[in-house]
This record gives sequence, C-alpha cells and structure tokens, in this order.
Amino acid sequence: MPGTASLGIAMGEQDFAEVLERARRGDAGAMAELARAYEPQVRRIARRRLGPALRGTLDSMDLVQSVHRSLLLGLRNNRFTFAGPKDLIALAVTMVTRKAARCWERLQREQEFLQLQRLLLARSRPDRAAELADQLRALLEGLEEADRRLLALYLEGHSTVEAAGVLGLDPDCLRVRRSRLFRKLRASGLDID
Repeated sequence: MPGTASLGIAMGEQDFAEVLERARRGDAGAMAELARAYEPQVRRIARRRLGPALRGTLDSMDLVQSVHRSLLLGLRNNRFTFAGPKDLIALAVTMVTRKAARCWERLQREQEFLQLQRLLLARSRPDRAAELADQLRALLEGLEEADRRLLALYLEGHSTVEAAGVLGLDPDCLRVRRSRLFRKLRASGLDID
C-alpha cells in the first residue's frame, strides 16, 4: 500500500502512537503529519472513484478534505483506534470510497427527481408550472422510493399490470398504492389523471 511504507519508515509504532495521541488532543501539527501519511493514497482513490459524471459536480480534493475532517473529529472523540499506520490509511481509504458512493447516490437521486419533476410539470397547466415546481420538489423528496418508481413508470406510460410486474407487486395492491399517491399529488395542486 503506497504511503504505508513511507509512514512506517518515517515513524515507528511508538512515534505513531505519540503523534496519534497529539492529534487526538487537537494538535494541528500532529494531524498534518498523519494527513501526509494517508493523503496521497486517499487522493488517488478519490480521483478514481469520481467518474466523469461526478467530476463535473465534485472535486477529488473536496472528498479528501471531507476525510480529513471526519478523521479529525473521530480522533478528537476517540471513535477510532489504530494498531499502526496501516489501520489509519485503511480507514481513510474506506472513508473516501464511501463518501464517493454517497455522492453518486445523491447525484442519481437528484437526476431522478428532476426527470419526475419535468414529466409532472409537462402535465400541469403552463400558468402554474413555476408555482408547482417547488411544491413538487418537496413532495418528491417526501415520497418513498417505491412510490417514486411507481410514479416514473406511470409517467412513462406503463399499465398497472406492467408496473406491478416491474415492481414485483400484486396489481390490485399497486392500484391502491397508486390511488394514494395520486391523492397526494392532487392535494399538492397537480392534476395527475
């Protein structure tokens, strides 16, 4: 693991424990020393994890800074214990991987919301579209994942039986669920039928 060897050479296990303890007490120099050990590898992982879709919205150094912050807070609150430098680097790499995955999930959810919002607004009266946009956003964020998928399938023109097959639900149960969903949409001022 690149970075681990240089940290092991730069400081022995005793020195690592001492630097770690200083970092727990909030010593900025100690935290900087630890960051030098894991940052190169974390930066490489961050760049790899951010595919082309995420690079336009997030910089790899933003992820690295987020890992710094999480590690610092975790150290100060004694949430982490490390047997050695390898454990610190492994945790930092795990953190950056998970943070990149959460960013991807948020981007996917955002794109799903925008697509549903566009489809719903296309069905509304043009003079109310701007007014409904914010209401729809709040409504879509409050829906369960299954309801958003159901709505997307309906807006794409799938029949109840087809949507039930895609969602793995009984068509009669799906009709009830759809009815409740449409009631929510109508209450928000959108005529969905």
